[in-house]
Amino acid sequence: MRQTQGSVVCANCGKLVGINEQTCPYCNAWRPGLFGWAPVIRSVVGNRLDLISLILMACVTLYAVALLLEPEAAFSGGGFFSLLSPGGRALYQLGMTGGVAWDQGWWWTVLTANYLHGSLLHIVFNMMWIRNLGPAATEVYGPARTFVLFNIAGACGFLVSNVMTSLSDPFAFATPTIGASGGIFGLLAALIVYGRKRGSSMMERQLWQWAILLFVFGFIMRGVNNWAHGAGFAGGWIAAQLMGFIDEQRESSAMLIASLLLIAATAAGIVLSFVKVTGALLGQ
Repeated sequence: MRQTQGSVVCANCGKLVGINEQTCPYCNAWRPGLFGWAPVIRSVVGNRLDLISLILMACVTLYAVALLLEPEAAFSGGGFFSLLSPGGRALYQLGMTGGVAWDQGWWWTVLTANYLHGSLLHIVFNMMWIRNLGPAATEVYGPARTFVLFNIAGACGFLVSNVMTSLSDPFAFATPTIGASGGIFGLLAALIVYGRKRGSSMMERQLWQWAILLFVFGFIMRGVNNWAHGAGFAGGWIAAQLMGFIDEQRESSAMLIASLLLIAATAAGIVLSFVKVTGALLGQ
């Protein structure tokens, strides 16, 4: 319920202020009570909503939906690495980026593609990394910052990937692409930033080893989007430099709202992709 009177803790400076204060009298933060909704938003994002579990659940759910939308494609690929691969039509319906989507200007696919995967091995590998890195990043940065980091890194990865593949052949589509690996590289970069700033050389060294191993693995394996990996790492690094650590500063109300807006934008993007692709198929 919306709080209409009393006090609230300013997310910026941590001091008690009136819920209806226009600016915090201590740090000048704008609307620290967010018109009475700040406690509700903080309770939802900080306590009730496990954002790492939400990422995992969204990825697994969309993978299953993609298989159901085009079941004939699941066993059409050859070899172990393409086992249970969703079809291209289904992936475009759920928000794959690059290719036709990029040519049509569907900008929201740089968000939605972060939650799509191209095979059983692909999703298992990425979910393992998210399950390992996500809680560590949440403990360091907080749930909302971690969620924003993951999505920003993934979007940066796909944006750079689409642009670079388009520039390499201006007369061809950008390569269709999906996967959470850009966001995963962003989380790795954010944890390295934490290790550097806190002087944890052992942690930093271990994370760099993981990052280098994943980069090398990407160049060995066929079909890996190395542009998305590199740009995701860079996006996560830059975003982490601009964010505080949870033990230094509580997550701001703006960051909590940003995480909720990203959830809404991604969900809306999936619906929009589905409507556009399905509509085009029906119109043929």
